[in-house]
Amino acid sequence: MTGLTLKEIRKSYGSVDVLHGIDLEINQGEFIVFVGPSGCGKSTLLRMIAGLENITGGEMYIDGQLVNDVPPSKRGIAMVFQSYALYPHMTVFDNMAFGMKIAGESKQEIDRRVRAAAESLQLTNYLDRLPKALSGGQRQRVAIGRAICRDPKVFLFDEPLSNLDAALRVATRIEIARLNEQMADTTMIYVTHDQVEAMTLADRIVVLSAGHIEQVGAPLELYERPANLFVAKFIGSPAMNIIPSTISDAGAATTITLKGGRSVTLDIPTAASEKGKTASFGVRPEDLQIASGDDYIFEGEVSIVEALGEVTLLYIEGLVPGEPIIVKLPGITDTKKGQKMRFAADRSKLHLFDAEGHTYGR
Repeated sequence: MTGLTLKEIRKSYGSVDVLHGIDLEINQGEFIVFVGPSGCGKSTLLRMIAGLENITGGEMYIDGQLVNDVPPSKRGIAMVFQSYALYPHMTVFDNMAFGMKIAGESKQEIDRRVRAAAESLQLTNYLDRLPKALSGGQRQRVAIGRAICRDPKVFLFDEPLSNLDAALRVATRIEIARLNEQMADTTMIYVTHDQVEAMTLADRIVVLSAGHIEQVGAPLELYERPANLFVAKFIGSPAMNIIPSTISDAGAATTITLKGGRSVTLDIPTAASEKGKTASFGVRPEDLQIASGDDYIFEGEVSIVEALGEVTLLYIEGLVPGEPIIVKLPGITDTKKGQKMRFAADRSKLHLFDAEGHTYGR
């Protein structure tokens, strides 16, 4: 079984600590996505798995073998870079075959693997072309094909779609999803800033912040049950609305008082000792709807209307100074700037976080 185990992995550059004891177990055949803000350590961690960065502390195992001091070429890993990293003077075929030639594979085996990879990535008609004659999406598929040909234990993708335009990103993301289905026993680890890539490709998402793992889980688990305020605000686009509040009544259900005086009861249990404490109330923009009567969470004035066709985004002022509440409504609405409105939500989709940012009810 080809799996990956990280035990207390740390990385420092001199006196600067970048990763602070990462523990993670990745199973054979999993598609794992690392997400987090710039500088959180996700690309550094990926490069350490590849062997391109030294491990400062901790242990790393691939298929049960300790690989801390194993060189990159001996780890059974193939990496796809953001910049393609193709040889401009070599044809597509030679680029894809290069690693196998260095490894001393026979011509028959090289030809078989290259043509099989080219067929799966729809590159058969381009094998005789140079990289400069290809589009960005085709070049990235060549880079992926080169990795496939090495028959690795683990695939590493370092933001492979970030240089592509919107249409090519969608097309290439679909190709990667198909590749994952075809190579169901191969472990894949993928770094991205893109929420759509993470939510659609991952079996599990690893959310990183400042060199720590904040939460690991299936995409919908992180979306519906974030472990803390950081994950709640990071997963989802637009981000979850956060409103300062006070717990006015604790128990099997919790009543909070929002800034501004409105009381809201949530289907979230809290201990009696929490009564009177400050908290953060969270609701996702897509979980809000226009209230028809007095059963509403908050009210405010529309400051901006963004009509996107499939959805309309409303920016509501009057609740949190300097931070508008975003409401995401399906389709097109006739809402106008300056209109005063009330909004409601399903109580089961509301969130509450304590003063340290941890989620109540988990």
